[in-house]
Amino acid sequence: MVSDERRGSGTDEADDPTERAVASTRSETTHPDDRPKSRTYRDRGDVIGVWTAAAQTWGLRLIVVAAALYVLGWVAGRFWMVLFPISLALVLATVLEPAGRFLRRRRVPDALAAALVMLSFIGFIIGVITILAPQVAGQVPAIAEQAGDGLRRIQVWLVEGPLEVTEGQITTAIEAVEDRLQESASAISAGVFTGLSAATNAIINLVLTLMLTFFFIKDGHRFLPWLRTLGGRRAGDRAAELLSRSWRTLGGFIRTQTLVSLIDAVIIGIGLAILGVPLWVPLAVIIFFAGYIPIVGAVVSGFLAVLVTLVTVDVRAAVIAAIIVLAVQQLEGNVLSPWLQGKSMNLHAGVVLMSVTAGGTLFGVTGAFLAVPVAAVVAECLRYMNEQIDAGVDPEAPPEDSHAAQILREQQ
Repeated sequence: MVSDERRGSGTDEADDPTERAVASTRSETTHPDDRPKSRTYRDRGDVIGVWTAAAQTWGLRLIVVAAALYVLGWVAGRFWMVLFPISLALVLATVLEPAGRFLRRRRVPDALAAALVMLSFIGFIIGVITILAPQVAGQVPAIAEQAGDGLRRIQVWLVEGPLEVTEGQITTAIEAVEDRLQESASAISAGVFTGLSAATNAIINLVLTLMLTFFFIKDGHRFLPWLRTLGGRRAGDRAAELLSRSWRTLGGFIRTQTLVSLIDAVIIGIGLAILGVPLWVPLAVIIFFAGYIPIVGAVVSGFLAVLVTLVTVDVRAAVIAAIIVLAVQQLEGNVLSPWLQGKSMNLHAGVVLMSVTAGGTLFGVTGAFLAVPVAAVVAECLRYMNEQIDAGVDPEAPPEDSHAAQILREQQ
């Protein structure tokens, strides 16, 4: 009864006009900021929290990626003696595989096709060595001696010329370069001559590379169907497409670089022969092989050709040789490489320089040789990932989000 009376009296008070007027007056006299309400906006604290959370998330991801790259680099360094012949075999296989595919289409058995390709390749290499080795091997000491003479003449010009460089500065720079070379030679010797002599190590690597190349040519075309079957339609098809693109990129890069290096060597060699340089044949051979290390190899081999021309002929011929080298490099960078390689393998000059520097620092000359092909394959993998990201973006998203791969291709 008491509770009913209280409920009744509460209802009567709520319905009383006087009480409603008093309540309305109290609500009007209360400050708006003192009223309880739900916040529907984001203040600075919320924005800072979102950005901090995003930074933490991406920071952890970058740490994981960096750790994975470090582990991969450590493993590659530990097993470089095994990975080196495999890498060379893959490079050779990308160049020779089209010939094996041509023979297989003519119903030649796989093993016989691979054997014919390998024997033809070995015979070609032996023929080239037989023709060029006597000239190159006999004149390499002369090239080194004349390059040294050219450096000494440049040193005299720097001291006595208009630049007025002190001899102490030049000596310090030369000693720093010599110390660096000696340290590199010591590191290379420690890594190469451990356990095996240089000759034995070279023979083993050569035999392994040739054998692996034979098997890659013979059975390589069976790998992608096997991978599709193993991984299923979604994962298997994507992995097969990625590897197929990487294979085409690597093969196209090596074949194109071979053609570009050959053109550079022929043009510069003819120019040196016209200028009367007696060592133009070995210099052309050096320029050809140095062309497989883009930018760096061309600069070093071109500088060597100019030095030899300076010593063997005169200053005027050296200037003409420098102009020829620069013109050929411009032809390579602006015409030959873009036209032959296309945009699919386009690498920025900075990426090439960093790749060669990293490869040469970590794995020596072989690392510098393999750095750019590896960078080209990595760039192709990133392009494929970008295309897959575009495919997963909603159609309503801005064009920069849904067509990023196409926009990047158009900007190259």
